[in-house]
Amino acid sequence: MKVAVLPNLDKRGSAEVVEKLGVILKNEGIEGYLPENIASADFKHLPEEQLYKIADFIITIGGDGTIIRYAKRAAFDNKPVLGINAGRMGYLANIEQNELELISKLKTGEYFVENRMMLSVSVVENGKKIAEYNALNDAVITSGFISRIIDISVAVDKDYINYRADGLILSTPTGSTAYSMSAGGPIIDPLTQNMCITPICSHSLSAKPILLGTENTVKLKAYSKKRTDIYLTVDGRKVSPVRPYTEIYIKKSKQTAKLLRLNDRSFYKTLSVKFRDSRSM
Repeated sequence: MKVAVLPNLDKRGSAEVVEKLGVILKNEGIEGYLPENIASADFKHLPEEQLYKIADFIITIGGDGTIIRYAKRAAFDNKPVLGINAGRMGYLANIEQNELELISKLKTGEYFVENRMMLSVSVVENGKKIAEYNALNDAVITSGFISRIIDISVAVDKDYINYRADGLILSTPTGSTAYSMSAGGPIIDPLTQNMCITPICSHSLSAKPILLGTENTVKLKAYSKKRTDIYLTVDGRKVSPVRPYTEIYIKKSKQTAKLLRLNDRSFYKTLSVKFRDSRSM
């Protein structure tokens, strides 16, 4: 069995977790691999792109952003990802740094895999697709300036909804506990299959979040009467300017992110713990 470990060394404690993992994997007779730019005596080393091909499992160490980054890439090779939390909230991480002994379950098969839907986000200009992205959390349209109103047209198949707001979020169930929740969107069970439209600071009291089925394709257009710059952000990364002639098409992705679970801590238990911890910060 081969396991690739992909840490975010900017996170506190990540380097120590890498060293502890190296010992645990070695004792379990599991081949551990690190990217070639990270040194550790208990691991073999390969270029990061090769790790997705040869590994049976991917282990990430970091916050939710780290897990999202590697889980999206691993989805192309159909590889499951286990997240070890080294961030703050850690909704996607399954185990904490004091639970590393659970890694032995990879060898005994005492784990299960959650299939998380993703979004396919296509940017089209003048009828030509210029870029395509996968989103595990969300796709967001916002202005480049704080509190600048933009007009957003949302077409769901052949029907239109128009918003005047600071922006718009289209999230997966996984992303419902991220930006969408902060903007007043609903919390959605991450194993369901749907998409959620959440306006950001809408200038209409009647504008509420909307849940859509995965059979829908959503087309977004946006413009500003004050010539404010508008951007598309995918999973927290600004990827494209949105011009008056830009069309953004969003639908369910063909790829699925696979998240490993080594314990029986449910999404609702995690939610309860995270909410309690956040109140104490």
